[in-house]
Amino acid sequence: MFNEREAVDHFVARLRPALDGLGEPYEVIAVDDGSSDATVSRLMQLRVDWPQLRVVALRRNVGHQTALRAGLKAARGEYVVSIDADLQDPPETIGEMLAAARSEQVDVVYGVRSDRSTDTVFKRNTAGVYYWMMRRLVGPWVSDQAGDFRLMSRAVVDVLNDLPEPRPVYRLVVPSLGFSSTEVSYVREERVAGETKYPLSRMIRLTFDSITGFSASPLKIATWLGLLSFLLCVVLIVTGLVAWGSGATVPGWTSLYIAVLLLGGVQLVCLGLLGEYVGRIYAASQGRPAYLVAFDTASARTAHPMSGGPISVDIDAVELGREREPIA
Repeated sequence: MFNEREAVDHFVARLRPALDGLGEPYEVIAVDDGSSDATVSRLMQLRVDWPQLRVVALRRNVGHQTALRAGLKAARGEYVVSIDADLQDPPETIGEMLAAARSEQVDVVYGVRSDRSTDTVFKRNTAGVYYWMMRRLVGPWVSDQAGDFRLMSRAVVDVLNDLPEPRPVYRLVVPSLGFSSTEVSYVREERVAGETKYPLSRMIRLTFDSITGFSASPLKIATWLGLLSFLLCVVLIVTGLVAWGSGATVPGWTSLYIAVLLLGGVQLVCLGLLGEYVGRIYAASQGRPAYLVAFDTASARTAHPMSGGPISVDIDAVELGREREPIA
């Protein structure tokens, strides 16, 4: 969750009955992604009457995928479901996911949006372009209607938690692991309250992370651009030698100007792509933590900020089935 104070009560009002009706032991992990509103304060109030609710508050905003990573690290259930708190993904579908996982004996159940008419035309079109690019760069197994609403078995979660990637994009990583899977379709609803937490800038950032963090295709593009520029240089050299040998007097300012701009532009594109990868190597070599937990209500040593400090939530991980005992 991230600045979801207006949506918390609506979300809990639908999530809790859906989980209580399963007849399974469960735990709800609300990951606060450094919000500036009273989301965590309200969650702490709700936790008094809902012992299965667990709040994990991050010290600062780290982004959707990294907050989801924090939730997966904290999860202890036999099955784990990731869901946003805006109620665009219906909590009632969790029961269908659990039943499908057990009946078909699969490790992953994807929530597939059969109807996205509640999204804006711009949102649908940009999402379509994103998944079109991912299927061509990453692989045809990337679904164009499956986001981060999914159920995963303990085996999948353990593998995800062991990945060394500093900023994984789970909607690409999970299907790439090759675990057995199935789908459950649902109608995407309108956001229950508040504003979207995925503006155009974050969508562009997600696209860039998806490409550079999961595919080496940009490096291949840089290689081909470099080869074409080299061939162009050879042609220009041959042309210059022919002109010099024939004794022709050519001012050459325009051709030189265009050649410099063309070659310089290609080189800058290549350097930018290479620089992005070098930057990721540099960030990984620093060994900095991807997130820091301010407090965890599952720990007896934490001090709970009941005064309503500026914290918030970005992702909810719902755990179903047998819970493991936490490791001291």
